[in-house]
Amino acid sequence: PVQEFLHCLSLRSQNSSIAKLVYTQNNSSYSSVLKSAAQNFRFTTPSTPTPLAIVTPLHAFHIQAAVYCCRKHGLQVRTRSGGHDFEGLSYTSAYEVPFVVIDLVNLRSVRVNVEKATAWVESGVTVDELYDEIARKSKTLAFPAGICPTLGVGGHLSGGGYGLLFRKYGLGADNVIDARLIDVKGRILDKKSMEEDLFWAIRGGGGGTFGIVLAWKLKLVAVPANVTVFTVRKTLEQNATKLVHRWQSIAHKFPKEMYPSIAIARVNSNEDEEKMTIQASFTSMFLGSIEELIPLMEEKFPELGLDEAKSASMLFVGFGGKMDEILETEYPYPHRAGNLYTILYTVDWEEKENINSEKFMSWMRRVYNYMTPYVSQSPREAYINYRDLDIGTNKINNSKRS
Repeated sequence: PVQEFLHCLSLRSQNSSIAKLVYTQNNSSYSSVLKSAAQNFRFTTPSTPTPLAIVTPLHAFHIQAAVYCCRKHGLQVRTRSGGHDFEGLSYTSAYEVPFVVIDLVNLRSVRVNVEKATAWVESGVTVDELYDEIARKSKTLAFPAGICPTLGVGGHLSGGGYGLLFRKYGLGADNVIDARLIDVKGRILDKKSMEEDLFWAIRGGGGGTFGIVLAWKLKLVAVPANVTVFTVRKTLEQNATKLVHRWQSIAHKFPKEMYPSIAIARVNSNEDEEKMTIQASFTSMFLGSIEELIPLMEEKFPELGLDEAKSASMLFVGFGGKMDEILETEYPYPHRAGNLYTILYTVDWEEKENINSEKFMSWMRRVYNYMTPYVSQSPREAYINYRDLDIGTNKINNSKRS
């Protein structure tokens, strides 16, 4: 299949340049290219299924050729921008099926129009690159997307894309006003030429599901030139439990200008380094000055004890604000009014500890199961960018969870 695929590419491409952009398992660079955006080393083990080829297109016609040849030879397509898929599905496969990765790493253009407060950004751009280019052009414009600097714009926006500004301006996908997409037939479509349902679906329906988005046109939003960020850490011995309970009842009521979150993790005790305790880190960003923030926190959450000197894992992110104003049917991302917060469960280990990965994952599943009575049910809802193959029915776990 590999040779047939390569031969097809050479025939379909407008010139011979695509040969330099394709890596097969016979190439010495194959492994490094595959791992270049592999954010989760669980999926770099010898037993993980790997692609027959990796295509790193420079132009749209390279992608059109790759899509055509994959269809012709019965190969599945995996599309990768930043490689942040939680299950590694942008560069591996959950099944033993032949597949090709189309890696958008070379599509890195960002064009900002300050006067119109818009930007065209290609799908291989990271959010760090997007923010940097916007900041070069304006100190009072921004885009509401994620906080991890290596997050790829393509997959992030395809799944919704929430970040520090989502309570004020909604998700990244809520602020997409146009897109250029290659569909399964190889056609290049924009908002005008694609059907209304397709433009709706690509803004939150999941990356690599409805086509390959080449670029997005974004509506930029207004922000102050300076913002305020704080983190306050409390352990169990410092009354963290009571503070977390209090936070859960008020976080969604904070002003839209506030991004409230809590990270809960196991740490060494300050009193005894050999003893473990639980620490809650209350982290927020506020679209305003410290002089505005302190009175607000004294009114809304005085128990936290925030003062100017302090300003400068399970993660809770408080919802509310703009999210309550958007109907759940307006975009594919449905978690709107009535949702108080989203929860992200993580466990971290070093690559050399992969031999114990099942032990670590078992611990995570116990935490996940413990939380069942306290989260949405029938079904248990999930953010598509926090993809989890343990949910639902599939051939991976031969089970059904809800």
